[in-house]
Amino acid sequence: MEKFKLKEGEEYIALKDLIKILGWADTGGEAMSRIDNQEIKLNGAIETQRRKKVRSGDVVMFGSSQAQVE
Repeated sequence: MEKFKLKEGEEYIALKDLIKILGWADTGGEAMSRIDNQEIKLNGAIETQRRKKVRSGDVVMFGSSQAQVE
């Protein structure tokens, strides 16, 4: 499982931004499309909110890829 560390002072990151940073999408549009197509899971459940706040301890999944936010 991949680890993603929030920047100092950040409480959360938007789901669409995290998908781009992790390299699961090349553009913001592609990231939003993956969310709209229900390809992304947050803590085991399909997530459809593009700007969902992903916080420390959350696990994001795309296909066989997983990342935990710290």
